[in-house]
Amino acid sequence: MPKKGETKSSATERSKQQRAYNSKPEQKKNRAMRNKARRAALKKGTVKKGDNKDIDHKKKVKDGGTNSKGNLRVRSKSSNRADNGKTGGRKKGSKNKAKGK
Repeated sequence: MPKKGETKSSATERSKQQRAYNSKPEQKKNRAMRNKARRAALKKGTVKKGDNKDIDHKKKVKDGGTNSKGNLRVRSKSSNRADNGKTGGRKKGSKNKAKGK
C-alpha cells in the first residue's frame, strides 16, 4: 500500500493528473460548496438519495456562482451532465423558435 501522498505503481498518468488537480485548495473549496448545496436540498426534501437528480448551479461555481436559492435548481443527472450548463436549462434552439426564426 502506498504511503500518504504517493500513488500506486500501477496508477495511470491520467489518474495521477486527476488526483493532483482534485487536491488543489480551490478544487476542494468548490467540491465542498457543491456538496453543501446537495446536503441542503436533501434536508429540504427537494431531492432524495438515489433519485438520479443533481443540484445544478445556474451560474457555475467555478465561474463565481454561489449556493444562493436563486442560483440552484434540481435537474436530472443525465441532462445536467450532458450540456455542462451551455444551454442554461433550455433545449438547444428553443430561444430562436419562440421568436419564429
